[in-house]
Amino acid sequence: MSALAQKNRRVGLIALLVALAMVGLGYASVPIYRMFCQATGFGGTTQKALGAEAPGAVGKIINVRFDANVAPALPWEFTPEQRVERVAVGAREMAFFNAKNVGDHTITGTATFNVTPEQSGKYFTKIQCFCFTNQTLKPGESIRMPVVFYVDPKLIDDPDANDISEITLSYTFFPVDSAKSGG
Repeated sequence: MSALAQKNRRVGLIALLVALAMVGLGYASVPIYRMFCQATGFGGTTQKALGAEAPGAVGKIINVRFDANVAPALPWEFTPEQRVERVAVGAREMAFFNAKNVGDHTITGTATFNVTPEQSGKYFTKIQCFCFTNQTLKPGESIRMPVVFYVDPKLIDDPDANDISEITLSYTFFPVDSAKSGG
């Protein structure tokens, strides 16, 4: 084999490896982005600490505003029990949301969430949340759903976040595609 043929083969192999790497990166980008957002709070992504203990109140009080939305394809009513709650930074808090299936068939929903302002996401930690699992409601059925959370005291030491006086926790329920969920 000539030197030119070997160089062409090497260039072709490198191009193939680069193409395969790009395809792999394309498939991995969603989970990598999700991990990045969870680690940094980017885009208002909250932290998740199942069963964790809150660090304890540090004296600063902020408002947490609760927002509830439902996708048009989901025949549910969904509301927070309280629209605004004054919370102590670092203290374990609990809020409740109510959902009711006003449709004529059993349906499963899943909640997406975020917080604003975005820089507060890395300091808003959920210990327990209805948004961690799908919710199934029969026609006319209602459910009271808790979210247990705390605002990390590290917020006070962050110059980009220490002036935050209100955080909005927003949920949107969507129907779960029964073909994909096996239901």
